[in-house]
Amino acid sequence: MKNSIGIGLIGMGVIGTGVAKVLLEKKDHLAAQVGCPLVLHKIVDKDLTRKRAFDVSPALLSPDVADVLNNPEVDIVIELIGGEIPAFDFIKQAIKNHKSVVTANKEVIAKHGPEILALAMQYNRGVRYEASVGGGIPIIGPLLQNLTANYIHTVQGIINGTTNYILTRMAAEGLEFATALKQAQKLGYAEADPTNDIEGYDAAYKLAIMATLAFHSIVRPENVYHEGISRLDWRDFRYAKE
Repeated sequence: MKNSIGIGLIGMGVIGTGVAKVLLEKKDHLAAQVGCPLVLHKIVDKDLTRKRAFDVSPALLSPDVADVLNNPEVDIVIELIGGEIPAFDFIKQAIKNHKSVVTANKEVIAKHGPEILALAMQYNRGVRYEASVGGGIPIIGPLLQNLTANYIHTVQGIINGTTNYILTRMAAEGLEFATALKQAQKLGYAEADPTNDIEGYDAAYKLAIMATLAFHSIVRPENVYHEGISRLDWRDFRYAKE
């Protein structure tokens, strides 16, 4: 029995800020659900001076990832920095330090999921990656548990919000691609560097993860055909309607 569960957060971008806000502002609700308090011990961020959506105690912040990975009070490491390296290394080190991991990193899970899960099994730790594909729409859990008795033939859906927004604006309003992209960036749907989204890499990572689970085989991102939307213009939508 534990008096509390210690959390360490790596990454304080948009998603990381949201996670920290929930852990700090809804701690009583979470404690009631879990059965003991979830205590956020440390947040690692390479830029400690950036403006954030809500105030965080300076004592919680650190630029050094060792303050999470080597912290004996941390039971669960939440990795939210994105990208393959160094996130992959951080996840492996956390598991080897006998910490469970929660991640939203679709690239790492798509490319290294089997290795990470095997390492977690070796060290008897948990790895949860629901947020790597559907965000707030549960899909990983059902594929792992609820649908295991089903034979799945096809997986399909809209799995990238950035391209969905851009294509909708182009189709509905006749906008050029560049204009729709700028709108998406202004509203926070697209990153400053939107390459992974608009060239289809993000969708390929998510499809690889879902296909691996749904079809009980290892599907890697390079096995998934993908094509970006950056070459589309408003004429393509006019021709499609015709």
